Amino acid sequence: MTKLTSSSFVAYGLFGLPLALVALPIYVYVPQFYAERFGLSLTLIGAALLAARVFDAFIDPLIGLWIDRTKSRTGYGGFILISLPFLSLGFLALFHPPALLHDAALLWFLGTLLLVYVGFSLASIAHQSWGAALTQELAERSRLTATREACGLIGVVLAASLTGLLGFDWLIAIFVITLSISAAVLIKLAPQPPLSFALHAGWSAMIEPFHNRRFRWLFSVLIVNGIAASIPATLFLFFAKDQLQLAQYAGLFLVLYFVAAACSMPLWVALAKRHGEARIWLIAMLLSAAAFIWAYGLSSGAAIPFAVICVMSGLTLGADLALPPALLAAVIARAGHSGQREGAYFGAWSWATKMNLALAAGISLPLLEQLGYVPGTVSGAGTHALSVAYALLPCVLKLVAASILWRAPLHDV
Repeated sequence: MTKLTSSSFVAYGLFGLPLALVALPIYVYVPQFYAERFGLSLTLIGAALLAARVFDAFIDPLIGLWIDRTKSRTGYGGFILISLPFLSLGFLALFHPPALLHDAALLWFLGTLLLVYVGFSLASIAHQSWGAALTQELAERSRLTATREACGLIGVVLAASLTGLLGFDWLIAIFVITLSISAAVLIKLAPQPPLSFALHAGWSAMIEPFHNRRFRWLFSVLIVNGIAASIPATLFLFFAKDQLQLAQYAGLFLVLYFVAAACSMPLWVALAKRHGEARIWLIAMLLSAAAFIWAYGLSSGAAIPFAVICVMSGLTLGADLALPPALLAAVIARAGHSGQREGAYFGAWSWATKMNLALAAGISLPLLEQLGYVPGTVSGAGTHALSVAYALLPCVLKLVAASILWRAPLHDV
């Protein structure tokens, strides 16, 4: 297999930027956007997010199967091209709803969200499968995923900055431009992996990854760790606005968090090259819980302490982003499925990621409402419940995920 050059890493990874540019507003800003624009309750928004994300999650294995069946004819680039109109039109419609009544607004929210999800799933599964098929070398696979995720973090920082400074109109315009340019660079300049037909292309191929013992362990870690990350992402704006009363600094906090993650990636990649992805990821999980637990109990106006927490927990996020996909590429290679089953593996992987987000929104938002939390309320039992859900629960889940990873047979891949 040809050694990858620096330009190859960039040509492949750049497409991660627009995918992150669209992901942050959908996962962080859209609940508050529709709650304030149309007066939708948290229960309705949580139910709609749960329904959309469950649907999205369950089409991911089908998309992975489709990619594995047909990639020998079009390559991964063909699936990237198909995803572009879904992403562009869906994102535009999601944040430019017409004047609608309550029920119609909910339907518009759900429909446009599904359109974006279909495009995002197709693009991300094809892109990740492409990367996993390119190399199985320890140094290269970590660097490749780190490059992709670093470009994604640049997209996240742009999304957080532009949303606060210029609004959604400019964000959408920049998204469409970067999506088109990076897709062209990816298809024209990125290395093409060797492709072959899957040995078994029937429906059973969708569950083939779960016959792999190492993948089952890795999948368990992903589920628990993913829920730990999804809950704060869902509740971040509510916490910043009502608990800290620092809504005006929400964009800055996000920028600090993701810039810290981007800056930490070279360190995590270097450590993983020397000690293995599993060991370093485990250390990062423990450090993440130690840093983030201090968010519990922060009082209103605690801008500097929360900024420090954002930076410290952001540093550990770099490992969460760069190492698990590289570890999955290694698991695929050890199973002898390179060039054949990447779509199935990343379809299941994407399913887990979406279900994490679905459960975080579909459970945490209605539960908080039942516990008395009302957006805009800055004191009382409801805001205490918000602090517990935002800060303590994710740390507990992080420690559970770390204990699973400690026992998992992943230290020899």
